[in-house]
Amino acid sequence: MDPTLKNKILMHLKEAIPELPKGLRSAAKYIIDHPSDFGLDPIRETAQKASVSTYTLIRLAERMGVSSYDELREPFRLSLVSAAASVDQPEWIAGLRSCGELGQIQADSAINSMAIVQRSLEHLNQEKMQRVVDLLLNANNVYLTAVRASYGMAFYLHYVGRMALPSMQLIPRNMASAIDDLHMAGKGDVLIAITLTPYSRETIEACQFAQRKGIKLVLISDSEIISPDFSADETLIASVLSTHHFGCYTGMMAVIETLLAVLVAQGAEDAQKRIASYEALRKETNAYWIG
Repeated sequence: MDPTLKNKILMHLKEAIPELPKGLRSAAKYIIDHPSDFGLDPIRETAQKASVSTYTLIRLAERMGVSSYDELREPFRLSLVSAAASVDQPEWIAGLRSCGELGQIQADSAINSMAIVQRSLEHLNQEKMQRVVDLLLNANNVYLTAVRASYGMAFYLHYVGRMALPSMQLIPRNMASAIDDLHMAGKGDVLIAITLTPYSRETIEACQFAQRKGIKLVLISDSEIISPDFSADETLIASVLSTHHFGCYTGMMAVIETLLAVLVAQGAEDAQKRIASYEALRKETNAYWIG
């Protein structure tokens, strides 16, 4: 079998998504976002996870031009990498598991966090990261937006990133909307948007508005497929699998830390001088506690 067939199918799915009806679109998006699970799970479990019927998955296979669901799934099964990732379990994990129900919960959460950090970092293609950093360093202005839980990630990225990239602005400002703050932006500017499933309406509308104005768009998200109405210029993918109801942000933080490390390194001497000046200012203003 052609070893590149899996990637060809994924590319075909991405291209087809805008034209697919809602049910097929949901199934296609699930396969794109969770290729390892798709290769691993039986059809009924995949249907349950994707919130579609098994018949919808069969129809999607037909739409992709293959003779059966199994034929669609086979390239993913052959290139299978566990959704949980390959994580060495240290002795302290076994110790936690021996400590009753609370220990089991803590051990499962710890393993999940380590796994999604690994999966998220594996997704960081070096060429893609370089393109993102070049976009940011060469932009006239860099706008950064997120809401609700993702806002914490945006705040941290801005707090550290502005030292290497003084053009970075966290929006919305002054209780306004991100669109208000993008009103005077245009070509030569970049918007970084952070959003995870379920995607925030305010963030999606800001992305659509930015692209209509010719602003380059960088997404930090759990999927390349956010909306059939637009696609980002670049997307950094983070795994957010969780042992609880809400998404786990440890993978997202790993992606942001890597982006910051590259920004600081490629910001060169200017970035180092700005960081040193911030540190000097904090010492002068007694920002740090001295016991």
